[in-house]
Amino acid sequence: MTLDEKVGQLVISGFQGETVSEELKELIEKYHIGGIILFRSNIKDSNQLVEFTNSIKEINSINGGVPIFVSVDQEGGRVSRLPKEIDKFPSAANIGKLDDEKLSYKIGNLLGETIKSFGFNLDFAPVLDIASNPENKVIGDRAFGDNPDIVCRMGLQFMNGLKDSNVISVVKHFPGHGDTKADSHYELPYLNHDRKRLDTIEFVPFKKAVEYGVDGIMVSHIVLKNIDDKNPATMSKTVATDILRKEFNYNGVIFTDDINMGAIAKNYLLRDAVIKSINAGVDVIVSSKGCEETRLIIEIIKEALKEGSISEERIDESIERILKLKNKYELQDKTLTKINPDNINKIINEKIK
Repeated sequence: MTLDEKVGQLVISGFQGETVSEELKELIEKYHIGGIILFRSNIKDSNQLVEFTNSIKEINSINGGVPIFVSVDQEGGRVSRLPKEIDKFPSAANIGKLDDEKLSYKIGNLLGETIKSFGFNLDFAPVLDIASNPENKVIGDRAFGDNPDIVCRMGLQFMNGLKDSNVISVVKHFPGHGDTKADSHYELPYLNHDRKRLDTIEFVPFKKAVEYGVDGIMVSHIVLKNIDDKNPATMSKTVATDILRKEFNYNGVIFTDDINMGAIAKNYLLRDAVIKSINAGVDVIVSSKGCEETRLIIEIIKEALKEGSISEERIDESIERILKLKNKYELQDKTLTKINPDNINKIINEKIK
């Protein structure tokens, strides 16, 4: 791979619009981005979504690139990116209340099959945060429960269901967003817990996910004041490398939460956030802001390589993990035929409703 191709693989990009713009096409053809992420603003209906993901894959395939991550935040409940004509999946909280591991697996598996039919191959789900703070509105019903036991049992079965549908599951938000008052979309949250508390509550589902063979972990913009009081977890080598990789023995891909969220944008320069995240051990920078921001991130990484503030050896470590994951799931830029939403809803209702 050329250095340009390597750098592109380190980024998943959001973008504007419901069709492939010239800017997005350039990101794929010239900048070799490793993946894209779609939000509700990118999705009009089922047919448009399939045509959209097909177009992205066709461009990447013609360009001869490494198969592209086509990713989405599809959790169920209030975090749903599927077309409006598709029936909603239950929230994690509702699944947790039923306390049925087989059902949680079935829902995760069906959700995976559903998003796969639209061309997605990676889902930023499930949430493995523990809803231990009732004042926390950003997590709330996105969590399976308020204790490690229920979150581990329900969350990891949901994860296994996703994986068995051949969709990559990226669990989130390490090291645990459930007991924060601040919402990292808008400001930087702090956690004052000591290591003993973290080891018995927040860390538990993520450590168990590693034991279960999780393929992707999203690291969040949270400062653990008693672990690293200077850097959010995204930018903390202590959190991402020393704890997650070395202590937990995690060898999979680490993704940032959206690097454009208020927690980062209001407190750090983009250049500093990108460079520190990569040097901390993060593999993929996720940016939702748009094509211009993604180009800027890629240029920041290239410049950092030239000046020596990021080493090519460090980049190669991430490339090895990213390619290994794409090969494991046998990602291919194959296009799909149009689907019938009524058939999908029928299956959803038969299996989980």
